[in-house]
Amino acid sequence: MDYNYHTHTFRCHHATDLPEEYIKRAVENGIRYMGFSEHFPYICSDGHEAKYRLYVSECCDYYSELVALREKYKDRVDIKIGFEMEYYPEFFDEMLKNAVSYGAEYLILGQHFLNEEHPSGVYAMTENKSVDDLRLYVSRVVEGIKTGVFSYVAHPDVFNFCGDSSVYTEEMAKICRASAEFNVPIEINFLGIRTKRIYPNELFWEIAGKEGCPVTFGFDSHNALSAYDGESLGFAEYLVEKYKLNYIGRPELIDVSQ
Repeated sequence: MDYNYHTHTFRCHHATDLPEEYIKRAVENGIRYMGFSEHFPYICSDGHEAKYRLYVSECCDYYSELVALREKYKDRVDIKIGFEMEYYPEFFDEMLKNAVSYGAEYLILGQHFLNEEHPSGVYAMTENKSVDDLRLYVSRVVEGIKTGVFSYVAHPDVFNFCGDSSVYTEEMAKICRASAEFNVPIEINFLGIRTKRIYPNELFWEIAGKEGCPVTFGFDSHNALSAYDGESLGFAEYLVEKYKLNYIGRPELIDVSQ
């Protein structure tokens, strides 16, 4: 595996280490295509600034530091600068405009909240038996795929639904079908593997195998050591083989900078 486009640093306020430390770890282990995808800075409609992500005031430093590092390491690794971002339909045009103004070259879709990332918001990883919330999560991801601006979907199986598995299967199939129809890959997320989270959810990947949608890998690095995560690679490859997934390798990035 010589690529990873899912990388966070100390700037997201829930990760550690400096960008250059990530780059060094990556290139020492054969990564040749690397992307920084800090959590998109977001101010809610009531003025609350989401805390577990890059702050708006830090955007210039985030971009300028990575541009300098890209030049420094240009002979060793191809570095792209982007964001991991949610899809909130009523705010998305402004979100996309802001992302481009902050220097985004690519975006990955990571739907952590159903609406805005607000203290009162519904967090995807919280145990949830609500069919309505599951359907809203699925609709957010599907509509995000349809925008044509996201290079892939991070941890599509992040929603922690504890209800009827047949309902889960029916709804998650919609994400996989949209992925296949619009050729937007979905990610097996290595953070979930190495920290034993609720994802990867094998029921989801069984569905993905049946639908034949494109699949890619992402380290979801939150410290420099995980800028290369060879230990989790074996389990990801096991999922590909077990469920006959359509693994495409390195995804083609959609350039949103123009």
